[in-house]
Amino acid sequence: MNKILVTGILSLFLLGVFPLKDNNDFKPTNTKTQWVDSIYKNMSLEEKVGHLFMVASYSNRDKSHVDSIQNLIKNYGIGGLIFFQGGPVRQANLTNVYQSMAKVPLLIGMDAEWGLNMRLDSTSRFPFNMTLGAIKNDSLIKRIGQQIGRHCKRLGVHLNFAPVVDINTNSNNPIIGVRSFGEDKLNVTNKALAFTEGLQSEGVLACAKHFPGHGDTATDSHKTLPTVAFSKDRIDSLELYPYKALIKMNIAGVMVAHLNVPSLEQIDGLPSSLSFNIVSNILKQQLAFKGLVFTDALNMKGAANYKEPGDIDLAAFKAGNDVLLFTENAPKAISKIIEAYKNNEITEERLAHSVKKILGAKYDVNLNQFTQIETNGLVEDLNKYSNIIINKEAISKAITVVKNEALSLPIYASTQEKIAFLKLGDGHSEAFLAVLKSDLTIDEITADSHKKIVKELKNYDKVIIGYHRLKYRETKPISNEDKILIETISKNNEVILNVFASQYSLKELTLKNIEGIIISYENSELAQSISAQMMLGNINAYGKLPASINDDFQQNYGLEIKN
Repeated sequence: MNKILVTGILSLFLLGVFPLKDNNDFKPTNTKTQWVDSIYKNMSLEEKVGHLFMVASYSNRDKSHVDSIQNLIKNYGIGGLIFFQGGPVRQANLTNVYQSMAKVPLLIGMDAEWGLNMRLDSTSRFPFNMTLGAIKNDSLIKRIGQQIGRHCKRLGVHLNFAPVVDINTNSNNPIIGVRSFGEDKLNVTNKALAFTEGLQSEGVLACAKHFPGHGDTATDSHKTLPTVAFSKDRIDSLELYPYKALIKMNIAGVMVAHLNVPSLEQIDGLPSSLSFNIVSNILKQQLAFKGLVFTDALNMKGAANYKEPGDIDLAAFKAGNDVLLFTENAPKAISKIIEAYKNNEITEERLAHSVKKILGAKYDVNLNQFTQIETNGLVEDLNKYSNIIINKEAISKAITVVKNEALSLPIYASTQEKIAFLKLGDGHSEAFLAVLKSDLTIDEITADSHKKIVKELKNYDKVIIGYHRLKYRETKPISNEDKILIETISKNNEVILNVFASQYSLKELTLKNIEGIIISYENSELAQSISAQMMLGNINAYGKLPASINDDFQQNYGLEIKN
């Protein structure tokens, strides 16, 4: 697909899309304007309104789902699709079918925060944002953004609903957690800038989320309407900080969350996604964002509980959103907006503002020259060895040592210590133990009671405890049972605790008697292998905590371990 460099000064509705990577096919700005205007003037009112909608699509559902999408394309002129679960070849085939039916090519989006694997099988995943937040080298984050951009582009995905720029200052946040780069606004912003630059350099549009900030919430907006009870000044200085930087670098999109923010919206309980003040006054006017404004999914209870289907969509459009995402009932919503237009509740200028911005974004990703996705070799292209290389580098730079008393680390093969290994948690540990055993003589301890384990470990000089969480995206504390066992063992033995989960898992654990503590963040075989190599002195440790464990081990803390 040809790449475009957009230059010059556009009219208000065409401003704000990040320049895509240049090649020899330079197109002057007026060519884009001419294309957008020519498409727009030939659209019916129904097609203009339909263009505001991106509906949910799946490649793992039955014919009735496919038929429903085809109906929305043929009869309602929807503007785009957001793909969810399925597989890459199935999605590519469906995309080709859907695109062949569309009068104007569809804008295809996905949530690919840690790569296509967030939604699709047979694809490569990259580390969670919280893991990336532990890395000091932001150029590596840019390279990961580029790699994800290449994958999106190869699959015919034009828009990635990433990066998440929520500053996760609440360790109990049930929905953001490791999707955030951390709790330090500078680190979050720098990582988001690097990721966005990498993604958009490959011709894929980025979309920052969840505006105005979902990082310090105790409830999940998929299930209810969370409240952000901070002052306007606090939100401006913290939550909005990354948006200001991303807007200056011309990020293509911003997604507005479903939040109750009393300091920014006077109407009690009005979701931020439906708030004219938050969307139009703050985001579009005060912050001068000229790119595409997306609602978060309108089927989420944070919005859906406020109004009926159709009424929600109309309210979201009136608030200033350009793209209405994952509506519950597209035909009803389109009808409601058309009715409002005919009743002069929505002006032609307002409709043109959003539709032309959407068309401008389509031009920027070369949908004015749409070509079908080549499915031959698709899976191979998405799973090249280069993915493993960059994943190895990221994990090795992220692993964080927060305690190393008595120089417990590294553990060299020449040691005469008697070493035991105890595995806790519900995840696998085979790769970790295999690498340790390649250099060390280690006895694996198992017993049917904690009392027996504690008694048996008294015969050892050093105990390596691996905490392996199956669902290592979770941020909940370790179980009380494991907590008591670790604290008991650490009173009697020299302990090195390696956590293959979020650092938040340790927030209720007493750490003072533990000699060595390592945060490996993820329980993949790759993370296990690399972390074991670090413990053996074969790899240096450089990572810094992206978010605090407790008052003693706070954000940006980490010990360097070198050979």
